[in-house]
Amino acid sequence: MTGMSNTAGRRLDEMAHIRQSIRDILTTRIGSRVMRRDYGSLVPDLIDHPGNAVNRLRLMAATVGAILRYEPRIVPTRIDFAMDATGLAQVFLDAVRRDGPRAGSAINLSVPLNG
Repeated sequence: MTGMSNTAGRRLDEMAHIRQSIRDILTTRIGSRVMRRDYGSLVPDLIDHPGNAVNRLRLMAATVGAILRYEPRIVPTRIDFAMDATGLAQVFLDAVRRDGPRAGSAINLSVPLNG
């Protein structure tokens, strides 16, 4: 399966389309999408909180919950976050594909959350 880039309109391969989908899910604030008010995640509300263990766990839980709900092609197995000195955040995700001929195969993604 392929998809379309939401910025350039070009064709995307499966992994690029999954990455784009996850970025869209994680960067969309719940309640902001017309006709789909429940779509999105709590990540935009949590990303600027202090980088302590409690907030890190909240970010991970919000990420996993949103991906499980809105991205049916994968099941997350490991989540990690990194933020550089300029404030650019990135999520690192290990997952298992659950669709098509690649069902059961492990994948690794890094998804920028801003910039």
